[in-house]
Amino acid sequence: MDQEIDKLAELADPTTRAKEAGDLLVRHQQIVGELSRIRREALEELAAQGMTQTQIAELLGTTRARIGQILSSGPRPERALLGFGTLTVALGGKIEGDKQNPGPVVAQEDFVAYENLRDLAQTVGLSTRYEVISAGGALNVNREGLIVICGPRLSSMIAQILASDPHLAFEEDDSGWYLVDKQAGRIYRSPIDDGQSADYAYLGRLPRLDGRGSFLYIAGIHAAGAAGVIHYLANNLADLYREVKKRRFSTLIACTFDPKTREVESSEMLTPIYRPDGA
Repeated sequence: MDQEIDKLAELADPTTRAKEAGDLLVRHQQIVGELSRIRREALEELAAQGMTQTQIAELLGTTRARIGQILSSGPRPERALLGFGTLTVALGGKIEGDKQNPGPVVAQEDFVAYENLRDLAQTVGLSTRYEVISAGGALNVNREGLIVICGPRLSSMIAQILASDPHLAFEEDDSGWYLVDKQAGRIYRSPIDDGQSADYAYLGRLPRLDGRGSFLYIAGIHAAGAAGVIHYLANNLADLYREVKKRRFSTLIACTFDPKTREVESSEMLTPIYRPDGA
């Protein structure tokens, strides 16, 4: 750390020095936030084991008041389910027609899902930005803090990564896309296709291609399903995090929505939480 700061201070160009100092401040502020989250989670685990705040304070060489402050105001542990630092939300893009220079655009419902995810992230102290997946579905998944909202139809890369899930899958036939619970031998076709105001979606953590972690993945059979997953996370983030922590998992989510506004009204887990190792 000292060497990094000394090197920065020796930069001759003040513009470069100011910019790099700002970037370093942002990175270290993110690290401080994550360390605070880890500390609060550890204290909550000690309290869950039956220790009083006074006992925890004595163990850590601080005051009971300080322990109470950390437990009540520190970053919430469950935010780790979403990621670390500034989250990048990659949205599936479709080629816009009737244009001289067509480019990828995001469906309105997918962007609303992003806005709802952004609001959820803000409640746990995380910031977000979004990007549109280019035509063909190429995407750099080897990044920290990545959340992908994109069906396999729009990205062959995502389809290939999804194939690593031994329990759940997207499949397609003449009637369209549907979800499969291979473990239970069940097929889930979207109620939207029968004119109902409901949809199903996939939620899980998929492996990065570099083998150095995973990314959060969300995709509905239709766009409404992705919004249903965000609704589910907003209401169940802490419970889901306690169950899966930052490990790989997958599950299916069912949701209902208002047919006029398309606003999600309810959401629930449709299958058990599956893990790739079967644990």
